[in-house]
Amino acid sequence: MREAEKTIGNLIDKCRTSIISSVDREGYPNTKAMLKVRKREGIKYLYFSTNTSSRRVRQYLENPKACAYFYDQRFFKGVMLKGTVEVLQDPESKENIWQMGDELYYPEGVTDPDDSVLKFTAQNGRYYSNFKSENFEV
Repeated sequence: MREAEKTIGNLIDKCRTSIISSVDREGYPNTKAMLKVRKREGIKYLYFSTNTSSRRVRQYLENPKACAYFYDQRFFKGVMLKGTVEVLQDPESKENIWQMGDELYYPEGVTDPDDSVLKFTAQNGRYYSNFKSENFEV
């Protein structure tokens, strides 16, 4: 699994766009493109920046089930991770993923109430490469 985790981690790091899904009140998946992962701890924990006022935050607060997808268009490889999302709003979590330029979206800096961190915790996944798929536990 170590080699697979390294391969999947590299794939995540190279993606400029992340695809994440939440579940709405009617039980349907809602999928959205996001900016790249801000921080990653292996492939178990992924951190994203988002607006507190977003629909996605409301959905994760109501139902934490989530999915994240990353792909390499050039080599037609991809990984789907299933898990849960926590919405973090404490200053330490925000500072942990803060990047230069974020003040454009959050003028008050890490204390801006519209700044939230999505902490995705992966439980399992499915990796596709070379015409085959493989399920795995995280």
